[in-house]
Amino acid sequence: MSELTICVPVDKLVEFMIAALLKMGVPPEDAGMIADVLITADLWGVRSHGVAHLKMYHERINQGLQLPVTRWNVVKETPTTAVIDGGYGMGMVVGTHAMQLAIQKAQKFGLGAVAVRNSSHYGVAGYYSLMAVKAGMVGLSVTNAHPSIAPTFGTEPMLGTNPIAVAAPTDEDFPYMYDAATSVVPRGKIEVAARANKPIPEGWVISKDGSAATDTSQMITEMNQGNVALLPLGGMGEMMGGHKGYGLATMVEIFSAAFQNGAFLSMLHDTDHDGKPQFLRVGHFFLAINVEHFISLEDFKHITGNMMRELRASRKGADGARIYTAGEKEYFNTQRVQREGVEIAPGVQKNLKALAQELGLPDHNLGF
Repeated sequence: MSELTICVPVDKLVEFMIAALLKMGVPPEDAGMIADVLITADLWGVRSHGVAHLKMYHERINQGLQLPVTRWNVVKETPTTAVIDGGYGMGMVVGTHAMQLAIQKAQKFGLGAVAVRNSSHYGVAGYYSLMAVKAGMVGLSVTNAHPSIAPTFGTEPMLGTNPIAVAAPTDEDFPYMYDAATSVVPRGKIEVAARANKPIPEGWVISKDGSAATDTSQMITEMNQGNVALLPLGGMGEMMGGHKGYGLATMVEIFSAAFQNGAFLSMLHDTDHDGKPQFLRVGHFFLAINVEHFISLEDFKHITGNMMRELRASRKGADGARIYTAGEKEYFNTQRVQREGVEIAPGVQKNLKALAQELGLPDHNLGF
């Protein structure tokens, strides 16, 4: 195995992911959906949510935390809303179908909102809001997750990283696309640091005694055991707005559990009170807004485009740093990665090689 980061062509990586997912028992159509969500994360530069998560999904399937075949169904529906039960299947499959349904409703009635229960990790939240943009709409997607964030003035992980993703079309080559966790950093950044055996800065994670935690060697295990927790966006206490991140994470929890009578907070642990594995039961919420029911799409794009351009043209700091708008970096990173390939760090290479051997894919042809 290489001790250096290497670049793998996008098409070869997608081919490997689909082959691996098929070996895990995922149906062909679903494998394509999942691979598309994962490669999108790698294209955007969100390495924690791309191919690096493939081994995690395999482990969760083997542990009985989620099912490879996703038997989702609509349990309640109106012209503009729906509730979907994900059947403990693959979150990317459930999420794709849910946002497609929200878009279909918005195309006819102007708004489409779909709440999901009994799902699993669905990848980058922005993938689904971007689906709405591709249909000429504004999209929103949120999800809860395994408890990781401590509430303000607390030290116990209670809330998931609970990302918020909103995307809107513009008249530029790329849309406005905001996708961020409601913690100071997503859990995936801790996983990336742990794989690289690197410490994290103070202010990201808090120990149960209230002190800063920086050693990542056992941090994910400690987090799962409730001994450390991520801090909400804004950090510790209220001085820098930690209560705002806490409030946003709680808002996502409401949208991801209350509308669909789903699991929330401590119910989202992957083991029951006796320590036995249980389905993840993650919840999501999707919203599609048809712009044409308010204003022409062309005018909307022009207005949002002007906003982005005015923001980027505003006065810069003394160092002359470039001002970006949400979605811009992902656009340019996608162009670069499509040319150069996906960067695979040594730790991920090791995991993918082990996964390939376990699944009987020794000739995976990824270059390591």
